Amino acid sequence: MGSRVQRAGVDGRFGRARPRDARSQGGTVTVREALRDAHATLAIAGCGTPRLDAEVLLAHALGVRRERVALDGGLTLAAPVKRAFQQLLRRRAVEREPVAYIVGRRSFRRLELDVDARALVPRPETELLVEVALTLDPGARVLDLGTGSGAVALALKDERGDLQVSGSDISSLALELAAANGRRLGLDISWLRADLLRGVPDEFDALVANLPYVAERERVGLAPEISRHEPLTALMAGPDGLASIRALLAQVPAHRRVQMLALEVGAGQAPGVARMMTDAGFGSVRAERDLAGVERVVVGERVRA
Repeated sequence: MGSRVQRAGVDGRFGRARPRDARSQGGTVTVREALRDAHATLAIAGCGTPRLDAEVLLAHALGVRRERVALDGGLTLAAPVKRAFQQLLRRRAVEREPVAYIVGRRSFRRLELDVDARALVPRPETELLVEVALTLDPGARVLDLGTGSGAVALALKDERGDLQVSGSDISSLALELAAANGRRLGLDISWLRADLLRGVPDEFDALVANLPYVAERERVGLAPEISRHEPLTALMAGPDGLASIRALLAQVPAHRRVQMLALEVGAGQAPGVARMMTDAGFGSVRAERDLAGVERVVVGERVRA
């Protein structure tokens, strides 16, 4: 522990280690105390993962990995770091800004993505789309519709370098974010602006999509992190939450090369989407469950003659 104290003291982010009862002596605070207070603040504010949020935000303020925060609990925070941490906590507790937007990054499978309000924060359940597409034949051409930050397209290319991956979105701002992620990660993706399949050439073997699927009646129940900060155009999809999926399935029959379509859906939507997918010409349709047991991805395959 002594070597950590010495290294931390050099860069000025931490002060020296001190007894736990020294808080009243000069108003200094240890990492452990800062986390304890932040946990209470975030819990009272209604944040779902207050301890995790506190650790991530403090690590961000310090410019260190989250694991370091857990190891160096007895060190004092330098005044500038304490102020920065308080500002981050305000954004999280008062404004209810997503942690990913505050720190500007989000882990998705093996990748660390830059994220901001131009696109939705990538969710763990969306990784199931990637897992489905990993089974594609070697060299297949795949399009990630509604790519947002580029998470699905980039993860696919990262894990299956043989695939020819493209990503599309109707939002030019989202595409800017996705392209920046691709450049930083050194992954070769073709990006195109498109409203679903309008104007998209019939050159793809597979389509994967995390399209909007929140029904209008569910808007009032959205968490503040979502309703105040994330782009609602990437979430809301008409009275039943299926407007975007329905529009895509109306366009798919004209794309005869497509052999596989995988769609992320909301809880309870899989049976209806499966029926629509069958009506669109997919002879084999199944639903894949996420880690919570929810039928999260509907997969349709065209039966080759």
